[in-house]
Amino acid sequence: MRVLIASSIGGVGHLNPLLSFLKDGEYPPDQVLVVVPPELEGHVAASGLPYEVGGAPPQQEVAAIRSLLPALDPVKASELVERELFGRLATGAMLPTLERVVEAWHPHLVLREPCEYASAAVATRAGIPFATVAISVADGEARCLNLAEPVLEPYASGLAAQIRRSPYLTRFPPSIDPEVFPVTLRYREPTTDAQSLPDWWPGREGPLVYMTFGTVFGQLELAGDGYRRALEAAAELSARVLLTVGPGTDPASLPAPPPNVRLERYVPQQDVLDAASLVITHGGSGTCLGALAAGVPLVVVPFFADQFENGRRLARAGAALVAAPEVRGAVSANDSQRIVGAARAVLGDPAYRRAAAALSAEIRDSPCVDELLQDRLLVVASAAIGNDEVHSDE
Repeated sequence: MRVLIASSIGGVGHLNPLLSFLKDGEYPPDQVLVVVPPELEGHVAASGLPYEVGGAPPQQEVAAIRSLLPALDPVKASELVERELFGRLATGAMLPTLERVVEAWHPHLVLREPCEYASAAVATRAGIPFATVAISVADGEARCLNLAEPVLEPYASGLAAQIRRSPYLTRFPPSIDPEVFPVTLRYREPTTDAQSLPDWWPGREGPLVYMTFGTVFGQLELAGDGYRRALEAAAELSARVLLTVGPGTDPASLPAPPPNVRLERYVPQQDVLDAASLVITHGGSGTCLGALAAGVPLVVVPFFADQFENGRRLARAGAALVAAPEVRGAVSANDSQRIVGAARAVLGDPAYRRAAAALSAEIRDSPCVDELLQDRLLVVASAAIGNDEVHSDE
């Protein structure tokens, strides 16, 4: 079965859930093709999977939209991102490459992430089954699709309606993410053996706290101040702290970390979570789900997009505290103390870890991702487009 994977602009957090279906070489590489925008070429190249690079919207237009986000209220920010950035600009840029790839390669199944619409348009026109791999909670992604719908119709008649009918695949457990789409399939990512972290804190004891604010945060103007406040908070914790800043920030541009803090661009998440007692994060879905799967409680410091909703849901489940910035989408002097207070509360109360462990058990009840791909997905996706004849053995 030939599987086409398509991701839009938005960072590796949009692509990684798609790649989880094909990890560890369990799926034949010659049956896979990944199509990404230029900003993700390096990441997909490192995966070793065959890929094509699609187009990208003009950088100045993307930068103009992203610069407005921190100061906008949530409704206006979502409308701007979903309709203009993902629905109009990114779809138009990726469409020519995906049209060419589908015509030449004839995939049996398309896997897309919710912000990528060009592959869904091409698949709908060609009668190819497709499925959406979630990057956030379902009702939020349904709202985003509603916002984008007016600009999607020119690409394929009834495209938004077909997306709603297609299978929706999610890693979120049902207790914090009830079903919204009629065909919802839950899955879990395979576990990997964690590698021990280097002894970055020789002679120091105490719990390990992992701080990360994702890959997009480092590209924002507020990143420098945000990381400085994070370092201030980390210095006050009686803990060993690992702060990763991603590709958008040079660790050398930040103040020298205190003795209990290690600064790195990137460390494999599983390696850190295997030893961590607490995760302090922006609330991105990938980090939150990774922490929950490992049974690690969180402090969520949201800045924009779905981060606020993720934090609220984890807090309601008892697995996290939210330390929202004093000013939405900005960094202020009091933010470090909010983080310190929340971190001390979570570390000092075992109820947070018990709640995270309960969510971890719920995640483990879902089938592994490769089981879903091999056993059910093509049949279900074919039925969603009214095609009962499934041919996957070419």
